[in-house]
Amino acid sequence: MASTTTSPTDHHDTTHSGRRLSADELLVGRDSDTTPQLSVVMPTLNEEAGIQTCIDWIKTAIEELQIPTEIIISDSSTDRTPEIAREMGAIVVEPDGKGYGYAYRYAFERTRGAYIAMGDADTTYDFKQIPRLLDHLEETGADMVMGSRLTGEIRDGAMPSLHQYIGNPALTRFLNTFYGAGVSDAHSGFRIFTREAYETMDWETTGMEFASEMIMEAGAKNLDIVEVPIVYHEREGEETLESFRDGWRHVRFMLVNAPGYLFSVPGLLLTIFGVAVMTIAHTGVALGEVTLGINSMIAGSLATIVGTQVGSLGVFATVASDPIQQPDDPLTTGITKYATLERGATAGVIVFAVGGAYASWLVGDWILSGFGSVPFTSAALIAFTAVVVGIQLVFSSFFLSTVN
Repeated sequence: MASTTTSPTDHHDTTHSGRRLSADELLVGRDSDTTPQLSVVMPTLNEEAGIQTCIDWIKTAIEELQIPTEIIISDSSTDRTPEIAREMGAIVVEPDGKGYGYAYRYAFERTRGAYIAMGDADTTYDFKQIPRLLDHLEETGADMVMGSRLTGEIRDGAMPSLHQYIGNPALTRFLNTFYGAGVSDAHSGFRIFTREAYETMDWETTGMEFASEMIMEAGAKNLDIVEVPIVYHEREGEETLESFRDGWRHVRFMLVNAPGYLFSVPGLLLTIFGVAVMTIAHTGVALGEVTLGINSMIAGSLATIVGTQVGSLGVFATVASDPIQQPDDPLTTGITKYATLERGATAGVIVFAVGGAYASWLVGDWILSGFGSVPFTSAALIAFTAVVVGIQLVFSSFFLSTVN
């Protein structure tokens, strides 16, 4: 999706006989009749150590750009952060809910600019680089530009080694694999996007996983994301990020919204593996010098049953939750498109009947033998596996009909 927003360089102020305006003259207040071309949003939670520096950097960027700009602080502080921000000309709003993501969403709803810039108020992101990011957005025609810390420079002490070499690369790989983000630093918080892009995306999260949701939504809506290397600075003030808890929130959100990877693909692979193991063991085909026996049959049976159940959960999740990343594997797509209660139940009954016929013969033979010991065979295991899978299909079909 290519942006059609007018370039910020087309709106340089040419009044006052061509005189360059100061940042304070270009700042737009809450009740101003002037429409800002750029909105800069920062969420704050006790950031009095860094808020002044960040706003000074933004003002430097505004003077370079020479465009009307509003600075919106989404504040939940108990210190002097909001007072400092107001004194420097920023608009301060107080979210009526908790969370990093909610603070951003609350502020975004109150922006008026054609471009929206976002970043943390702890001096880690150099807002003087806003013009460079805006220029790149204009040159590429993209919908969003992100500052990449991992391809830029991370100053000593700015990021824990665990985050730099494990956490951020791993989470970025998750996003690129599951959602086709195609970025190098998916969790950089320094981003600029167009109003059209903002209005295209639909966000729901309230916590730190909001950073992931934005990229996931952009990918799902085919928005064009580009990156610019940036310098990541050491923060001012106390760290509010909790590495493992917040990292898990990102991973959990990504998995839940990609049922194809969480359920469908593992379920399909487990089922194929289980059926293959059972077939090889039952037919006695040798794998080199190895011949699979009854223990392998049991393992194959369990894999088939579990795989069927996990795969059905993928279908349920797709239908019931409307995930960001819809599964595109042929099996899940076909089931969600063509499955009905009648078709699913019929398939389950057929599988159950095939297995049940042989199982019934075994039970009858057991009764006629005076309830004596009956040899455990691979054919018996196949039959009872079919019975269990058939039952799963029947009741899964009923459940699917209730949520579809």
